[in-house]
Order: sequence, then structure tokens, then C-alpha cells
Amino acid sequence: MSKKTIKEQLQSFGLNKAISMVDSDPDKNIPRLVELVKKLDRDHVNKGEFEAIDAVIQDPNNNWYRFIKSLWSDIDDGSRRVLFENFVINAATIGSTRQKKFRKEYNCNIPWAILLDPTSACNLHCTGCWAAEYGDKLNMDYDTLNSIIEQGKELGVFMFIYSGGEPLVRKKDIIRLCEEHKDCMFLAFTNGTLIDEAFADEMLRVKNFIPAISIEGFEEETDARRGKGTYQRVIHAMDLLKERKLPFGASCCYTSKNTEVVGSEEYIDYLIEKGAKFAWFFTYMPVGVGAPTDLLADSHQREYMYKQIRAFRDTKPIFTLDFWNDGEYVRGCIAGGRRYLHINANGDIEPCAFIHYSDSNIHEKTLLEALQSPLFMQYHDNQPFSDNMLRPCPLLDNKDRLAQMVHASGAHSTDLSQPEDVDSLCAKCHQVADNWQKAADRIWETSPARERYARDDYWQKKDA
Repeated sequence: MSKKTIKEQLQSFGLNKAISMVDSDPDKNIPRLVELVKKLDRDHVNKGEFEAIDAVIQDPNNNWYRFIKSLWSDIDDGSRRVLFENFVINAATIGSTRQKKFRKEYNCNIPWAILLDPTSACNLHCTGCWAAEYGDKLNMDYDTLNSIIEQGKELGVFMFIYSGGEPLVRKKDIIRLCEEHKDCMFLAFTNGTLIDEAFADEMLRVKNFIPAISIEGFEEETDARRGKGTYQRVIHAMDLLKERKLPFGASCCYTSKNTEVVGSEEYIDYLIEKGAKFAWFFTYMPVGVGAPTDLLADSHQREYMYKQIRAFRDTKPIFTLDFWNDGEYVRGCIAGGRRYLHINANGDIEPCAFIHYSDSNIHEKTLLEALQSPLFMQYHDNQPFSDNMLRPCPLLDNKDRLAQMVHASGAHSTDLSQPEDVDSLCAKCHQVADNWQKAADRIWETSPARERYARDDYWQKKDA
């Protein structure tokens, strides 16, 4: 088991004291907590982020200040404390320091988070979802899941995210892992339909598990892709969590059919009303043999999402993330272990949840060995894949870059039922990539973010 060094223990003690101080008087002591965390960032790696936070806490009417305050009014005290301890102290502070050390020592990517599939089984059959094509027979046993978490912690990873399949098929093991690793934060991308009162009570007991519930818009859009009655079951799950003052978020896939709804102010306001504290936006990817390509959002829809989410960040008290369009904040693609990787239910270690190719399996290699494998080193040596950070993805945004890396590394398709040729997969995205390149280049030309990328020292510190 990974143990904290004396220095890490002192950091934890100081931040825990600061968190207790904030609980007594949030308005007075939130700025003090920020100042303490800033002092721990001795290399000023997060200087830009802290400058933004400083501006927020000076204005009580700011939407971000209202969001921060809502964590005290809307979230159970114990759950909020565990969230701060495991996210702010362990994942963001102690973990980031360890990761920086090992990136330099091993000359490879070290992730901030690990996405893993406990099972390929799912109780739904959503249109265009690759999990539906994988079958329901694959499961990682408890010992394997536990080993991945232990290996991750040694490298500085304290954030673990479950996907699938439907991860809550493995409810008992997920809760058991929360109990075993109280110093970690666990999140799950879940369809939400298996969240009942008993499981919500278990979440309240362990306090270090947060669901991101998949929802495609309102009832018409959600049920059209996920099946009749799914929306009402999702809303019921959100109500159960809100009643218990548990933190949760939404996971929203925007497609050619629902973008205008998912990106609307009415929709984001509804998520806030239901109690969601974050919303994670993904664009549809045609992964898997036979995956429909007509669901791909076009360049106009993607630009619409780009503009809408940025507008919400100035006005709405909810934390939003756009997996593709936020490349400007993280220097392009975060996959391949640069900030995260994916391990499927068969144990295949993949660069990304949307990239089903691998040259390593957790049953045969350690996590570190996989990060040093040819495929992951292809990612390490080629990131970012474009000078335009609005084109982060080697599949959807940069034609054939994925195919080049797969061929160079000798990686294979991890789809056990119908292996997908990487050249065929890339070909599905050619037209979308061409169209988005034109739009992204136009947007990037006038983006203030371009100036940050001219400052090499800024990103050397970020990626160190």
C-alpha cells in the first residue's frame, strides 16, 4: 500500500486544518484556504488557475463563488470533507507532485486519473454505444481492480473513474474498494438506472464515490437513444442523491440529433435545479464495427457547444468540462497516460476510452510497463497532435494520426467480437476532421489562448 512521506503527511495535516477552518466560516476562510494551497505550489505550476480563483473569491455575486458556496449549503458535511481531502489534498496536491517526479524519472507519461471498466455488462442497449457491442461476459475480478488502484497510488494517482458496460452492475465491489482506499476519490460514468435508496445510503456512508449520470437531454432525447422510461429512472436517481445531499454530476453526449438541446440554457438550468454540481460533455464517436456515423455532430454543432459552454462558465453555478473543446486548457489530448488512460474489462490497457487499441494487458504487465510500451510512448512523443489546441484528438481532429501510431507500435484492436481495422475507423472521421479543422483554425486564430502557447516556459512547467 502506498504510504505518504513525512512531507506529504505535513501537507495533509495543514490542509485538513484549513478545511476545518473553512467549515466554521466559509465566507471568511475560503480565501485563507486558497492562500495555503498556493503556498504549496512552489513551482507556480498552477499560477494561472490561482489568479482566476483569486478573482472569483473577491466577488460574492460571481457564479463561481456561488458554486463554491453551494458546496456548503447543498452537500453533506462529511461528504464535502472527504471530497476536499481526497481531491484537493491527495489528487491535486500530493498526487501531482508524485506524478511530476515519476514523469522525469521514467521519461514517460504518468496519468492524473485512471479510467477502468469493472465489467462489460450493461442493463441498457444505447444506440451507438460500443459497450453494447462488447457483450456482457467480461469482468475484472476484485483483486485485479484493487491491484490497479494500488499501482496507481504508487505513481501518484488518487482519482479513479469507472466506466463500462454499466459499472454499477458491480455495486458491492465498488463500495468495497471505496472502503479499502479511503484516500482515493472514485467517480463513475453510469446510466443511473441502478441507483436505488440502498445504494444511495451506501454512498453516503463511504463518502468517496461520485456518479456522473448519463443523460442525453430531456425525456424525448434521452429515451430516443437509451430506451423508453430511462429518463424517468435517471431523474429518480438524481432526486435520491439530492435528498441525501450527495455530490453528483451529469455526463452528456452530444450528437447530430440532440446538440441544440444539450447545449441550451434551459437544459443547463435544469441540471442545476436537479442538483448536479458538474456536467461533463462528450461528442459522439463512431467506435465499433457498424457504429452509426450519422450521429456525428457537424462542425457547426461542435462550435455551438464550444461557445455555449464558455458562456455558461461566466454565468452558471456549475462546473462544466468539454472533453474535446477544452483542449486549449490542457495542451491538447490528455490520453495515452498524459493525464489519463483506460483499462477495459478484459484488462487491455488503452490510451483512451474512445481508442480501442492496445499493446499491453494488466494481467501481463504492470501499469508502469504499459506506460513505457510502444503505443503509450507514441502518444508521449507525439502530443500535442496539432498546434491548434482546439484539435486535440488523433482520431476525430487530425486525420490518420491514430492509424500512424497504431501501425508504428504494432498495437491491436481490443474488440473481441469484431476487431476494427484502424484505417477503417479513421476513414469514418475524415470528413468530420476536415470540416472541424476549418472551423477550429478560424476560432483559434483570434483566441486569447494562442498567446499562452507562445510562452514555452508556461507549458514546460505544466507538463513537467
